[in-house]
Amino acid sequence: MIPAKVFHFREPAAAIIGFQELAKRGITPRSILFIALDTRGECHVAIPQASARVGELRVGDKMSCETPWEGRYYHFDAIHRLPGDTVLWNGDRRLDDTGSAAEIAYGVSRWLRQMGTKDMFLGCTPHQPGSWWISDERAPVADLHASGLVDAVVTQSGLLARRIGEPGLFHLDFATLRSHGIRGNWTQVYRSDIGNILMLERRVINYSLVLSCERGHVELDISGLPEKTTETQRTSAESSGLGVVGRIDGGAFAVCRGDVEPWGLARITPAQLVGSSTQRLSELPTAMQED
Repeated sequence: MIPAKVFHFREPAAAIIGFQELAKRGITPRSILFIALDTRGECHVAIPQASARVGELRVGDKMSCETPWEGRYYHFDAIHRLPGDTVLWNGDRRLDDTGSAAEIAYGVSRWLRQMGTKDMFLGCTPHQPGSWWISDERAPVADLHASGLVDAVVTQSGLLARRIGEPGLFHLDFATLRSHGIRGNWTQVYRSDIGNILMLERRVINYSLVLSCERGHVELDISGLPEKTTETQRTSAESSGLGVVGRIDGGAFAVCRGDVEPWGLARITPAQLVGSSTQRLSELPTAMQED
């Protein structure tokens, strides 16, 4: 458990200024534990309480944190800067209801550019997933989940996303994104034979991506996208209800638990770090039992 300090910003403009001030205090995108909006659209940001933890924090550590607030908050899962200064974000589908999600996401993306990074990954919280994209600050927001696409992940060639209630994994290349936007033609690049895909690992590590399905997990080598994906490992059906949220570079898996629904994992828990740098995905069920 990482004790958290919370900042509250009533307006999107104040939140963006707040991120600039946090940067002056040594806070980096990796140091941000959670970003959430309340029902009024006001922004809440959590960072580690102890400054000593800031430099040590790993992505997997963030995913194992519990939120420091109670009540109705709508969380961001990840915010990505894409080529051409377009912005993609994943999170609670109810972010649509706040009226300020796009301003916050776009403002954070500008801060990411100033900080010299492309992505921000945040802690795990239970919600129905949503994914959004915006081409510039004044453009209308496109919600991918209107087409059933969620959990969008950035790859070397474009975007990957799962389609809710289906076993397919879909790809949109950057050239199509530039010319046609997020409504361009997504191509299926993989189809699970162990049920619907319920969750995608939040980031690609060494051209590898884990898919959590209804009856197990699959690890894909995506270095051949968009022409080819290769399955490299899988777990047994015993792992149903476990979601691989991410991995630590050279370290453990960040794994959450949830109830299997056709659309994804409901009522998920904060992730726990399982395994070691030598752990293979196929050994994950055993590692969970030993943990």
